[in-house]
Amino acid sequence: MVDAERRLLANALLDPSNQRFVLLSDSCIPLFNFTTTYSYLISSKLSYISSYDEKRKSGRGRYNPQMSPNITIQDWRKGSQWFEVNRDLALAIVDEQNYYSLFKEYCHPPCYNDEHYLPTMVNILYGELNSNRTITHVDWSIAGPHPRKFVRSEITEEFLNSIRFGSNECVYNDNTTTPMCVLFARKFTPGTLKPLLMLAPLLFGTNY
Repeated sequence: MVDAERRLLANALLDPSNQRFVLLSDSCIPLFNFTTTYSYLISSKLSYISSYDEKRKSGRGRYNPQMSPNITIQDWRKGSQWFEVNRDLALAIVDEQNYYSLFKEYCHPPCYNDEHYLPTMVNILYGELNSNRTITHVDWSIAGPHPRKFVRSEITEEFLNSIRFGSNECVYNDNTTTPMCVLFARKFTPGTLKPLLMLAPLLFGTNY
């Protein structure tokens, strides 16, 4: 997964006009129209890679002591594999080799590179460039290794607005707080497509 992420970024970086890079899954949907999403990202001073210190088995429990001293357990981070980065950080991710090599050698199941490499590497080297939060909403309210899937019967304007504006306020640029913390959401099943398209003009406007 990390190799694929780096190749995607390297290819996108070939176009000098690309300034922000978003990795989404095939079950993601946009929560706002293109203009709003573009403005939010292009005006942001930081990137959005989820990175946090998970002290339980699913976090620190996956740390391999053989990574020390380059990566200590205090450095170890977990996060989502779905991210958004600016051009400077994308270039750094593609160019980075030291931590990439350590993860390739020492991170094997139950350690998963796509959940730990970027959060850990960015935390160590580029923490000042990252917000440490994701802009993709995921519902982890059910127990298990995968997040909850949203189905057709759940898709209403009220439900989608609860995702768009229902989270606690977050920081955006120079300690300004905003209720707009996520731009995308997952996991939406294929059966949700029709009601989502019907609601799109209400949520995005007629020119989305």
